[in-house]
Amino acid sequence: MEQLLNKKGFICDMDGVIYHGNRLLPGVKEFLDWLQKENKHFLFLTNSSQNTPRELQQKLGRMGLSVDESHFYTSALATAHFLNRQAPGCSAYAMGEHGLQNALYEVGITYNDVNPDYVVVGESSGYNLEMMTKAIRLVNGGAKLIGTNYDLTGPTETGIAPACRALLAPIELATGKQAYYVGKPNPLMMRTGLNLLGVHSEEAAMIGDRMDTDIVAGIESGLDTVLVLSGVTAREECRLFPYRPRLILDGVGEIAAAAQQAAR
Repeated sequence: MEQLLNKKGFICDMDGVIYHGNRLLPGVKEFLDWLQKENKHFLFLTNSSQNTPRELQQKLGRMGLSVDESHFYTSALATAHFLNRQAPGCSAYAMGEHGLQNALYEVGITYNDVNPDYVVVGESSGYNLEMMTKAIRLVNGGAKLIGTNYDLTGPTETGIAPACRALLAPIELATGKQAYYVGKPNPLMMRTGLNLLGVHSEEAAMIGDRMDTDIVAGIESGLDTVLVLSGVTAREECRLFPYRPRLILDGVGEIAAAAQQAAR
């Protein structure tokens, strides 16, 4: 824990680490207070493509947390940046919430449901058979298939819900095409995250609740890794993976508690 407390920068997942839906998790306020008091570099790096950074800032504000908009980076932003670098001025049929739609619009990617260059899939509460069928036909017609993130499920206040990879699976099966996933653990998103964080990977830690995205992304990017059990992963599930985090904690509140203990 002492090694973790001495890190200069922290990249944190949000769902399952900071909150479940609209419910703030225990110890988060104390953890954020410690980050700010110690002048740590920190970035909330979320695989969710549903919200814009400003919306995430306001969401935390409603939970009583004050965080500047610059501390958020989403898979929607990463996806928009990737597509804009790959094919400037391209068009896309996007299945997702306003966070994704807004990110694509901001870099000049136009909506196209007739002959798009890409079909882009993120989380969507309005996902339905008609949208799925259109996506399948567009991919079969030549559009390239993109997923904003690799999460299969996600935590909500009422339990586990399907996430991006689950929504993409029917399209992949029906077309025989494999999507390219932009979010964690893709090094593209981690590299951008580290650049925004402004510290070297050896001086940073990755905190997340998923072994298959957060922890493997941290390991492959050279960050210290912390798995919290406040999200979708149970302690016994860690043994199913060929890699492991350096620390396993019940939640980020343990970090703040350890820092308080060390200060005495």
